[in-house]
Amino acid sequence: MNDPDQTQPDDMTSPAAAESSPKSPIDQPIAPASPQDAGSFDSRRESTGTSPDRCAVKLEYKHSLAIRWLHWINFPLLALMIYSGLLIYWADSQHEGLNAHRVFRVGFGGWTLFRLFPAWFYSSLHLKFQLAKGLGYHFFFMWFFALNGAAYVLYTFFSGEWRDLVPNRHSFTEATEVILHDLGFSKHHLPRRKFNGAQRLAYTGVILMGAGSLLTGLAIYKPTQLHVITALVGGYEMARWFHFWLTIAYVGFFLVHVCQVIRSGWNSFRAMIIGYQISPAELAERDEVSNGQDISAR
Repeated sequence: MNDPDQTQPDDMTSPAAAESSPKSPIDQPIAPASPQDAGSFDSRRESTGTSPDRCAVKLEYKHSLAIRWLHWINFPLLALMIYSGLLIYWADSQHEGLNAHRVFRVGFGGWTLFRLFPAWFYSSLHLKFQLAKGLGYHFFFMWFFALNGAAYVLYTFFSGEWRDLVPNRHSFTEATEVILHDLGFSKHHLPRRKFNGAQRLAYTGVILMGAGSLLTGLAIYKPTQLHVITALVGGYEMARWFHFWLTIAYVGFFLVHVCQVIRSGWNSFRAMIIGYQISPAELAERDEVSNGQDISAR
């Protein structure tokens, strides 16, 4: 007696069954893509960074994590030092006739061309009558400013990054070419490297400026106890003169630095955040850059 629930023999092996059964996706032939599908595929391929001419994306290692941290820590510290310095300077310059020092002015001998800053400058920025606050801020944050600068110098020395930073015999010539190029007087293409000649001179110069600010600041802070440093910088009044004009030089450097970052574009600014510069590169060439790597999106 036949059991109705009994499984019948598989007849899929017969030719008729083989022809009538649906084919698996592997066995089915690939149909040509429709124009709509092809367009969507091209859009997906372009979103990954590739194109029909085999364009790749190159990540070029630019700044280490330590350099990025020290750079961004230094920015608020320098801003606080300049702000507190202005609070101190107001107390010295509020009475021009009484405290007509030969320090914070532009002139020669007894003749003064102008003094920094006008009265409206302090009034508009609310910098008046805050001498104690300025002294407290200045004497407190100066140690963090000095430690951050010392950490930067020590890191660049022991890591070997000073080789990309310190000017060489070609830096002055290259700096002239960079200035002419940025001003639009030269169309000569500049060599691609981590720091050009102008950057080497500027970044090394600002490190020396920091050392000068530290020495002159200590000479002003403790002129008797640190009389050796005071004598080396030319005395108390000369220490004040150097300290003030180094601050003005910081402001000038900062303005030029920001303008150059804006001019170079978002890629340069992003490199100081993530450490890499992102740029297109041809897969056929794949030039290997020192301390760099290529990422191909196929």
